[in-house]
Amino acid sequence: MKSPVFLAGAMLLACAGASLAQSPFDGTWKTDLSKTKYDSKPFNVYIAQGWYHCESCTPSFAIKADGTDQPVPGQGSDTESVKIVDDKSISFVSKKNQKVVFEGTVTVSEDGKTATEKGTFYPPNSDKPSNWVDTLKRSGTLPSGVHAVSGQWLAVKESTSDEKETLNTYKTNGDELVYTGPNGVTYTAKFDGSDYPAKGSYGYDTVSLKRLGERSFEETDKLKGKVNAVYTLTVSNDGKTMTVLGVAKPSERKTTYVSTKVAEQLAKK
Repeated sequence: MKSPVFLAGAMLLACAGASLAQSPFDGTWKTDLSKTKYDSKPFNVYIAQGWYHCESCTPSFAIKADGTDQPVPGQGSDTESVKIVDDKSISFVSKKNQKVVFEGTVTVSEDGKTATEKGTFYPPNSDKPSNWVDTLKRSGTLPSGVHAVSGQWLAVKESTSDEKETLNTYKTNGDELVYTGPNGVTYTAKFDGSDYPAKGSYGYDTVSLKRLGERSFEETDKLKGKVNAVYTLTVSNDGKTMTVLGVAKPSERKTTYVSTKVAEQLAKK
C-alpha cells in the first residue's frame, strides 16, 4: 500500500503462472530492493498555513496538519493524520476501519536535498508488523513559505529489516495459480481474465490474470471494482530472474522490481 506521504513501504506485488507442470513461475522469489527502478515522476506534497496537501495522491486531498484523524476518500486508508514535529520533520498515521494501517515519520536532511521516511505497516491478515525505510531526493527547489517536507520528491531507495517481506511464492496447478505473499496476502486465480478474490491486502480485493507469452503474464488488481494497478511479470530464459513492471492507476506511475528464485531452505525460514 501507499500512504499519502511518500512511498510508505510500497512493495509491488504481482503474480503469474503457466499450465505446464514445470512452470517457470513456480517457487519462491526474493525481491532485490537495491535493483528497483522508480518512476521519474516526482511525488508532490506541501504543508502551508497548517494544512497538508498531497497533490500526487489519487485523488489529491488536503487535511489539517494537527495530528487528528481526518477522512481521505478514495485512498487505501479511511483516515489520515499528519502532525508537524519540527521544522524538518512530520509524523503521520493511516487508518482503515479505525485500525492503524501505517504510521511513521518523514525527516528532511539539514541541506534539504534528501528525505527519509521511516514507517511501520500493520497488515490485515497478520499480527506481525513490518518496518520500512524509504529514501527520497528533492527535485527542484523548496518553495518559499512552506514546511521543509514540501516540494517534489523522487524515490531513491526502499528497504526493510525483515527478509521475509521480500519473498513471494507462486504455485501453478493446471490453468490455476496460487499466490502467497508477505503479511498473509494470498489468492487463487485462473488465467482467463476473470476477477478472483484476494485476501490480506488493503490495496486490492480482486485480481485477474492473462497470459502474455510462455514466460510473461499480466495481473490486474482492483479495489471495489476499480482498477488501481497492472503488473507484468517476465521470467528470464534461464529461469533464475523475474522482472515485475508495476503501473499504478490512474497516475501511470511505474516501478520495476527484480527478483531471483531462492532455495527451498530460505523460503521456509
